[in-house]
Amino acid sequence: ASGPPGHLGVTASGREPFAPKTSWKALGAGGLVVAGVAAHLAPATTGWRQARNRLMPGLSGVGEPAHVALTFDDGPDPESTPAFLDTLDALGWRATFFLLGEAVQRSPGLAAEVAARGHEIGVHGYSHTSHIQRPWTWTSRDVARARDVIREATGAEPEWFRPPYGALSGSSLVAARRAALRPVLWTTWGKDWRSDATPASVASTVTATWRPGATVLLHDSDLTCAPGAWRATLGALPRLSEQWAGAGLAVGPLGQHGTRGRVEIMTTPA
Repeated sequence: ASGPPGHLGVTASGREPFAPKTSWKALGAGGLVVAGVAAHLAPATTGWRQARNRLMPGLSGVGEPAHVALTFDDGPDPESTPAFLDTLDALGWRATFFLLGEAVQRSPGLAAEVAARGHEIGVHGYSHTSHIQRPWTWTSRDVARARDVIREATGAEPEWFRPPYGALSGSSLVAARRAALRPVLWTTWGKDWRSDATPASVASTVTATWRPGATVLLHDSDLTCAPGAWRATLGALPRLSEQWAGAGLAVGPLGQHGTRGRVEIMTTPA
């Protein structure tokens, strides 16, 4: 797949081939209600991410100021995920892993191990395909298939959904609603997909994009990253541990994050 993880884009028309009537609320400080025909979200520039964090805290994963929600995308990967599980055990951390259905189907035992070692399980879709310009029929099948495969392998009932690349579209919202999943993106990331990423750069980027109550986006697989980029992420975890411990922050999964402004999605066919 092309483009950095987390890219959100718009179609030329700004609409899906099928336009469901969708209203959704992300209530935070001051509150925000966005209603009407679902349209694609704006590009994931720094300004957009900062605005989303303020105006849509539920979608952005903003939680309790003294807590960090640590999340990983694109696994499980037999080459890299076991090392993350061992490091997280050593740090005493639990995280939310957004799993890909096709990766789970290839490595169901590893997916089961992620859950057995106390980590929260989320859905990242079946294939790592952007939802931009995908009709709701396609996204609904993809997300439901992923949920079912992940649930069967892990024995967990996923609550959270993060679309591939963070490309949240109208069809993504329909798919999440139909699969009874709660969409969440992130507030902070490490840009750990880059070929020049290092443990120091990942940790410093997380710090530079920080905000209290952050949901942190990292990757335990190089499926959509530069080959071997996961090693920089893995090496950044002890550095982040020092920073967060020094700041008195607790680290855990989204389910323990106290996410503010729950996103509610209601859809009916047009």
